[in-house]
Amino acid sequence: MDPKEEGAERVKPQNFEERVVWYSMVGTYGFFLIGGLYILAPVVAWVLLAYFGWKWWNEDSRTATDQRITVPVSVWVWIVAMLVMQLALIMGHLDFNLETDSLIKSSIGWAKGWALLALFPLIGCLEIRPQLLYRAACIVCLHTLLILPFFYLGYLLHLPARLYVSPLQAIGGPGPEFFSMQLYEIDPENHQLRFRLFTPWGPALGFIANIYFFFALQEKDKKWRWIGVVGCLVMCLISASRLALLSIVTVFIVTWGLTNFKQAKTQIALGFVSLAAGIFGPQILAAIESFTAAFKGARAGSSRVRATLGRIAVDRWEKEAPIWGHGVVEPGPHLVAYMPIGSHHTWFGLLFVKGAVGFVALAIPLLWSFLDLVIKAQNSDTARTGLSIVLVLFLYTFGENLEILAYLIWPGLVLLGLAFQERVQSPRQQVSSQAVSSSTNWQAPEI
Repeated sequence: MDPKEEGAERVKPQNFEERVVWYSMVGTYGFFLIGGLYILAPVVAWVLLAYFGWKWWNEDSRTATDQRITVPVSVWVWIVAMLVMQLALIMGHLDFNLETDSLIKSSIGWAKGWALLALFPLIGCLEIRPQLLYRAACIVCLHTLLILPFFYLGYLLHLPARLYVSPLQAIGGPGPEFFSMQLYEIDPENHQLRFRLFTPWGPALGFIANIYFFFALQEKDKKWRWIGVVGCLVMCLISASRLALLSIVTVFIVTWGLTNFKQAKTQIALGFVSLAAGIFGPQILAAIESFTAAFKGARAGSSRVRATLGRIAVDRWEKEAPIWGHGVVEPGPHLVAYMPIGSHHTWFGLLFVKGAVGFVALAIPLLWSFLDLVIKAQNSDTARTGLSIVLVLFLYTFGENLEILAYLIWPGLVLLGLAFQERVQSPRQQVSSQAVSSSTNWQAPEI
């Protein structure tokens, strides 16, 4: 056996923070069965934040340099941005004279949603190895492959789609789907069978599958890598999510391009692509239009509802609350089945609830993270994975509300914290690392 793979088999947590992250991830289905996933992530975030503060407070001159906590600028950008989110929330409540109870409830929601987008990257500044996240993700994929036949058997036996709703729902949350044991579901539009497994709806399963896919690609043990990749692809397929399949392919290609654009062969290939695009431009545009129409037509009703919700959100934002937003979500009209205005789209939701301030508070850290990781990804596997995670997050802002699913995607946010800590190599260091490594090109590990 390859020594590198033999060492990879012994990936186990070695400290408190790693144990918390490890058992929270590998215990995904256990927490799901008791309806505790929605509660787990905020508890992990705030407990590890307290631990982070304790460790940082106890550092002194005797603390070894390599054991001192450092918080990269990119993490601070996320922290400030998410605090601005809370400021927008408060101002929106004040502008519309909403009750104090509503402000308290919304602030608790912020602590379980937007705040996690800053807390977990900060937690990534603790002593957590990326290999631990990769292996834990592959184990979740293995559990998925083992458990999925029982979910499908429930469909074949015509068992109730929803077996039960956990009593933990009494703690509070967005809805019963976050605490329910759902075996399967039938899409009311096209009557297609789909599964959500441990997530609140099918597309959310595709979301976490995208993140775990790029984790699995970095797993060093070939056996676990195969399990992770296959498990993620299966989750994307059974979620029946168009965005999941589009994202996994798009992000893979874009990450490869962004981390290899300095290579001569990549530039030559791009030259041929540019030439072909110039010659066959009209045909390519027609193909894109056909693909877009087919993409929307696959679930035309869903696309119509999403578009209508977006138009309502933008119209009311412009007319009623352009700066700070409305402060709270509101149900839409009968035309959109009373679904919350701005749902199914992070940007429209931000404009409606938190106004232009909230919109900018997410746009800036996403753009900053992208630029930071594009630079660092030229020489770091961890940064390359982080870059893929940022791209996945960006694509899903157009199909989901990030804050409501932060409790699911938190391992990807921890990985961002690890990626932000990577250093930019000087030209001399790059030459040295190229001498040690046969190639600095990013390629998907062999599976």
